[in-house]
Amino acid sequence: MLLSIVVPVYNEEENIGNFYQAVTTVMTGLSYEYELIYVDDGSSDVSAAILQEIAKRDERVKVILLARNFGHQLALTCGLDYAKGDAVITMDGDMQHPPALIPELVRLWESGYDVVRTIRDSTEDASWAKSFTSKYYYKLMNKMADVPILEGGSDFRLMNRNALETLKQFREHGRFLRGIVGALGYRQAELHFVAPPRFAGVSKFSVRKMIRFALDGVTAFSRVPLRAALYVGVLCGGLSFLLILHLLYVYLTGQALNGWTTIGVSILFIGGIQLVGLGIIGEYVGRIFEEVKQRPLYWVKAAINFDGECENVNLEPSRADIFIANQVAGPKEKD
Repeated sequence: MLLSIVVPVYNEEENIGNFYQAVTTVMTGLSYEYELIYVDDGSSDVSAAILQEIAKRDERVKVILLARNFGHQLALTCGLDYAKGDAVITMDGDMQHPPALIPELVRLWESGYDVVRTIRDSTEDASWAKSFTSKYYYKLMNKMADVPILEGGSDFRLMNRNALETLKQFREHGRFLRGIVGALGYRQAELHFVAPPRFAGVSKFSVRKMIRFALDGVTAFSRVPLRAALYVGVLCGGLSFLLILHLLYVYLTGQALNGWTTIGVSILFIGGIQLVGLGIIGEYVGRIFEEVKQRPLYWVKAAINFDGECENVNLEPSRADIFIANQVAGPKEKD
C-alpha cells in the first residue's frame, strides 16, 4: 500500500532539509511505500531549487512548483489532487507538525478510521494574543457554523482514499479545509499534540492572511453574519421609529429644540449600521463573484518526478548550492 505525504512550502529554505530527514527516518520504520509531495507555493527564496535537488536524489520525493503564490489552502489542495496514495497525510514543513506522530496517524487508520484529525492543544512558542484569538475564534465559529469545527484543529491530518475523493469534489476558491473535512462525515478520530517551536525562520501567516483565513471560515460555513445584519437593521429601525415619536411629541407640546445633536447622532448611528450591513453583504457577494468566474484554483509551472522523470527547471543553482550542501545528505538514489 502507498502513503502520500503532502507538504506545502513557502519560503522555507531553512526547514526543508531537516523536515525531509525527519520524515525519511520515520517512514523507514513503517512497512509502507510512500511518496513525499512538496508543493512550492511561489517561493521567492531558494526553496524550489532545494526541492529540485532532493527530488534528483530521491525518487520518492515529488515536487510541484506553482506558477505563483496561491495561499496555503490552495497549495494543499494541489498536493491532494496529485496524491496517489491509499491514504494521504497533509502537514506543514516547519516541524510544528511533528513527523514523529505519523506512525500514530497510520495506526488509527489501520484500526478502521477514515479520517484522523490532529488537535493542537498548544504551541510552545505561540504568543498570548495568538493563543487567545485562536481559542475564541473557534468558539465563535462553533456558535455560528452549520458543522462542528474542532477547537485547536490543524491541517495535520490523515484521510483514506474514499474521504479524499469526496474532498476533491469541493472546488470553492475561498477554502477552509478544516471545516470541509469536518463536514465530510465518515468515521473520524482525533489525535492531540503540542506543537513544538518552528525549527527555523518565522511564520509566513501575516495578520492580513490570518484575517482573510478567518473570514473564509466564517463565510464558507455560516449565514449568521447576514442574519445578524438583518436583525441589527430591524432593531435600528425600531429605535428610529421611537425617536421619531419622541420628536413629534416634543414638537406638538411646544418643547422643540434646535435638534442638531439628535439629528447628527441619529444619522451617524443609522448610517454606521448600514455600512456594516453592506460590508457583510459585500463579503458574501465578493465570494460569489470569485466562484461564478470558474477560474482554476491554481496552475502549475512544473511537476517533478511524477512520471518517473525529474524535470530540470534551473532555479538559481548558485544560491541553492549552499543550502543543499548543508541540508541534503547521503548518496543519490538515482542518476
